[in-house]
Amino acid sequence: MELPADPRARRLFGGSARALGDLAVSPFRADRDRIVGSPFFARLNGVTQVISPGGSGLLVHNRLTHSLKVAQVARAVAERLSADPAHRDLLEKLGGCDPDVVEAAALAHDLGHPPFGHLGERVLDRLARQRLGLADGFEGNAQSYRIVTSTEIRGAATTGLDLTAAVRAAMLKYPWTRLDHPDPHPRHLDPAPRGAAAPPDDPESGSAKFGAYRTELDDLRQARKPFAGRIPDWQQTPEASIMDTADDIAYAIHDVEDFYRVGVLQQGAVAAELMAWQRECGHFRAITASALAAAGRRPGAAIERLRRQLHRKDAWIADDGAFAAAVEHVREELVEGLLALPFDGSIEAEQYVARFSARWSTRFVDAITVTPEPDVRSGYVLLAKPQWHEVQVLKFVHHRFVLARPDLALHQRGQARLLGTLVEALWEWLLDPEEESRLPRRLHDLVELAEAELHPRTPDRIGRARGRAIVDFVAQLTDGQAVAMLDALSGRSGALWTDAFVL
Repeated sequence: MELPADPRARRLFGGSARALGDLAVSPFRADRDRIVGSPFFARLNGVTQVISPGGSGLLVHNRLTHSLKVAQVARAVAERLSADPAHRDLLEKLGGCDPDVVEAAALAHDLGHPPFGHLGERVLDRLARQRLGLADGFEGNAQSYRIVTSTEIRGAATTGLDLTAAVRAAMLKYPWTRLDHPDPHPRHLDPAPRGAAAPPDDPESGSAKFGAYRTELDDLRQARKPFAGRIPDWQQTPEASIMDTADDIAYAIHDVEDFYRVGVLQQGAVAAELMAWQRECGHFRAITASALAAAGRRPGAAIERLRRQLHRKDAWIADDGAFAAAVEHVREELVEGLLALPFDGSIEAEQYVARFSARWSTRFVDAITVTPEPDVRSGYVLLAKPQWHEVQVLKFVHHRFVLARPDLALHQRGQARLLGTLVEALWEWLLDPEEESRLPRRLHDLVELAEAELHPRTPDRIGRARGRAIVDFVAQLTDGQAVAMLDALSGRSGALWTDAFVL
């Protein structure tokens, strides 16, 4: 399908059913409303961000509240940059920066996130590739793009949400497929763009992160066509870059806030790590890599490993002075600030957390700028060097003191086993010819959709269609639905499975 010649119309042009209509009425706001009105957006209320909502009540963010905060930050950034004469012309040259586009993309960026946080993403990818024979495997960003373009049914005349090209392009943090688009594939660049490299333990599997499966490649090309000649094929649009940066900011701030609320993040442990490195940074910098590895959990060693990792992966921006300043600023804000008093649920404590979050959000939003020639591992929109390092240190804090906890690992191993068992049970159900008529209607429809997407001569076409349908089906469950469905399939539940519309 040819796109209109007018650049503005090309940015507006959406899928098969979208008419250009009256350009005075922003179709980007309609995109935002379609996303928010989707059952897939409502579903995110029951999907883990980091700590399972079922185990922590209303104190922690889930994927829905995370998406709302990413959208809030992203819109603030887009409004500031698009109103700044110092950036306006460059942004227009690169394809534009519309706050409604950025907000819509931010709201949609996690629609494909499966049950149980990033753990679920890793497990489904492994099962899809190794058990179900899907070369594309599973990737949360690609699944989000699949939802808005094919698996989300909005009406009889269309599949997907029929979003504009600009919003679809802005969703693409990683505008490539796993293995072969664009050509040459960005994983072969040295260095590779962020997310494009293959996992070290599986170099033949393609990019670790990617924005679309091969089944949505034509749609990706159409969405990116208005930006051809403006930006490289593998580079984010400015609007996608804003969304991606806002996601990093929200993740860094609000996850730390969550861990403080539930009492997981302890002042003593964080203080010991940061202050030990500050006292002995000269010693840590001088020791060999093997000696540092042997230091194990010695206070200060982990953050020194972070410093070295930043130099290894992001030499374009890594700076020892900025890193030391970031450690000091985070120490002041966390050790002497937020973590100094345990969260007790009082109004005063809530206000203190709110001020912490607002202070950091303002600091990061005000530090975002636009560059005409970004590094391969950056985007056109990026944080200034001091604040970039602060985000890395904040993310380190919750990786080190939350994600590495044995009790969380215990919980996640159970969730991984649950997903594996659920996928196997659904696969056996699909292979049972006597039970075909009693499949969940959603799963039946997804099999038909996946089969229609594949070329008639595709080897094992039916098997691959069933595999993709199972992955789509499981990825659309909430945490609670995944648990309840496995209970029903395994005979542990005394109640009938009554969720008539399983997403």
